[in-house]
Amino acid sequence: MEAFKKRISTILLLTMLFLGLAPTSLLAQHEAQEVEQVIRSLFEGMKLKNPNQVSQAFYAEGLMQTVIQKVEGTTVGSNTVADFVNRIASTPADVVLDEQILSYHIQVDGPMAAAWTPYRFYRNGVFSHCGVNSFQLVKMAEGWKIVYIIDTRRKEPCEY
Repeated sequence: MEAFKKRISTILLLTMLFLGLAPTSLLAQHEAQEVEQVIRSLFEGMKLKNPNQVSQAFYAEGLMQTVIQKVEGTTVGSNTVADFVNRIASTPADVVLDEQILSYHIQVDGPMAAAWTPYRFYRNGVFSHCGVNSFQLVKMAEGWKIVYIIDTRRKEPCEY
């Protein structure tokens, strides 16, 4: 009888631990899906040349940077969100910018998230370059916003 009580106690303890952790795990999964949707919306807005959709993905004071590799060495170029949105808005009608995300690796800790997204970029259906985006997002009152992006760009290799 004592062994039976110990087994029941163990089962109850494990059940309580599982139930206690399950909501946290489900919440993190839901938050990761929301983060992914913000990133998808950004690139959809870019492809559609919709500056409002693009700007809605960002925190207004967000920062955008690119790792630039040259023979002389590596540097970092910077851009404001406003400049990026203006470039999207002024893209000629006959130009299609299509950044295709290959996978999403998202980590969430409360109101902060990081996303690592390998990509291939096409201009008018022609391969331009590939690389990786590293996003930092914060959950604001109005939802997840991109506060920082840094990316790499290269012609090859493009295997991920």
